[in-house]
Amino acid sequence: MSTKSRLGRRLIQLYVGLALYGASSALLVEAGLGLEPWGVLHQGLAELTGLTIGVVSIIVGAAVLLLWIPLRQRPGLGTVSNVFVVGIAMDGTLTLVPDVHSLAVRIPLLLAGILLNGVATGLYIAARFGPGPRDGLMTGLHRLTGRSIRLMRTAIEIVVVATGFTLGGTVGIGTVLYAVAIGPLAQLFLRMFDVPSASQGSTVVAEGQPQGAILRP
Repeated sequence: MSTKSRLGRRLIQLYVGLALYGASSALLVEAGLGLEPWGVLHQGLAELTGLTIGVVSIIVGAAVLLLWIPLRQRPGLGTVSNVFVVGIAMDGTLTLVPDVHSLAVRIPLLLAGILLNGVATGLYIAARFGPGPRDGLMTGLHRLTGRSIRLMRTAIEIVVVATGFTLGGTVGIGTVLYAVAIGPLAQLFLRMFDVPSASQGSTVVAEGQPQGAILRP
């Protein structure tokens, strides 16, 4: 595969993956059975402020990205795109998908959202355009404190979920199922969508190695 073709494929994967991530998060919201950790915070802040959950996602992502400055993290194209594309796709999907009330519909919607989230995560990470803002916060804190990635991720997500739940975000069986399923699903689709590296990396954007990435934007 030529360098130009490889770059084109990576760009398509990046933006399709981010758009699908936003859409999958919207499906979890519609299911109403529990959101992913950061989704709980976004929904809680949306309840507090009256803003849409997509707009809140953009604001939180931008705020987290600012925290990269003292942590000396280097954003890539994917990092900045993540802030905006996911939130826009989330609000767009919520506008298009009708409200559902039957449990017989909400459960398949939850499962579809988790599966689609795994596909989306594999797509955008395999594109190698840099980690999402929230992942960079965790890796930055890991480097700053010397504590493990696992500990940093767990500590941040406990704070995020607790804050979001206090503000009215939805925590439920979907939150637990997401936590259990997203790692294996993302790893599966990461291998499926991986783009072979060129002999020389791009000088325009930061590339992230998917093998070392945390599997979430």
